[in-house]
Amino acid sequence: MKFEDYRISTKIKKQLSAMGLVRPTDIQFKAIEPILQGEDVLAIAQTGTGKTAAFAIPILEMLEKSKSKQEKHAGIQCLVLAPTRELALQITNVFIEIGKELSVISTSIYGGVEQDTQISKLKEDVDILVATPGRMFDLVSQGHLSLSNVKIVCIDEADLMLDLGFIKDINDVMKFIPSQRQTLFFSATISKHIKKLAYSVVRNAIRIQISPKNPVAKNIQHAVVFVEMDHKRFFLENILKEYEESKFVVFVRTKVRAERVVAAMERVEIHAEFLHGGLDQQERFSVLDRFRNGENRVLITTDVAARGIDIPNVEYVINYDLPDVAENYVHRVGRTGRGERKGQALAFCSKEERVFLEEIETYTGEEIMQYDLNEWEYKDILKDTEEGGYNWQKLINDANKEDGTEDAWD
Repeated sequence: MKFEDYRISTKIKKQLSAMGLVRPTDIQFKAIEPILQGEDVLAIAQTGTGKTAAFAIPILEMLEKSKSKQEKHAGIQCLVLAPTRELALQITNVFIEIGKELSVISTSIYGGVEQDTQISKLKEDVDILVATPGRMFDLVSQGHLSLSNVKIVCIDEADLMLDLGFIKDINDVMKFIPSQRQTLFFSATISKHIKKLAYSVVRNAIRIQISPKNPVAKNIQHAVVFVEMDHKRFFLENILKEYEESKFVVFVRTKVRAERVVAAMERVEIHAEFLHGGLDQQERFSVLDRFRNGENRVLITTDVAARGIDIPNVEYVINYDLPDVAENYVHRVGRTGRGERKGQALAFCSKEERVFLEEIETYTGEEIMQYDLNEWEYKDILKDTEEGGYNWQKLINDANKEDGTEDAWD
């Protein structure tokens, strides 16, 4: 089935085509029709499967039809709750891009920036509001925001909302919204706590679950190489210099580590930028914008960028530090291989991190492919640190031959 076959407006179909979206992903295929029919939906799908478009397309279609029948603006019709500022802005941009030819107006509100601009935007007949809970409650309490006419509520990245302690906020939001509403609940993972939260807000929901046995997307080839902690910077330098035209997201465990790795790369003339929660919000947006538009090709980041953030054309993810929460490994590697694109992920594992690797393999249900370096190959990478150029391609090809897989790093 193609988007062309859906009962949606020609304007949306035209814009989806312009965006290169021809066929729906699995989650889109299963979610769009029930949402269009007004059903509550509880959807579980791994990162990178197109969840945002799965609810944005039908919401835009329904609101465009509703708006054409209204004589005057009816207030905010749809509220989307997001756990982070970056996600709120990203979701808004998806609504704006897909609804480019429509009369539906979308905007976002989030903390960390001055509220005056957001308050002014809310006066412009907004139909779809994407919000983080804190700023939303602030503006409601100040009288700048009314949710009394909301007809659709969408909770996105619900598992992260739960992790960040937003469960009370989600329940409190429902007090400001009419009881007669459509509720959409999207999460990357499912647990008894997620189920409890979901069933407290949805009613007779259509349940959709796209969850393969291995939670790492099948179009991501991921592997691990064993590296001493003090040698990781040399391995990173080497691979960045070999693939000097490619875009990398490099994950570290702490803010201090992010800044130190950037400094280490700058010393060997590799430009990189760091992203972490210690930056003010505007700078975080600026760093992401520079990475998206190609001004910078190497992003060194903490897990602040591990969830939901969609950055096009990220060829490689490097787990410079393994995460101490196994689930975060899946979200990290999911920054590459988005949609139908192929992606590559490589983890540097030190002796101290073996326990994290075991936990990740238990979580994913399979052993991660290992690139085994002999003593001489390892020393070659350390020796080549200043000029780079170790033959990673040969190593990967050899590993793939042993594993029976094709080389996907070309």
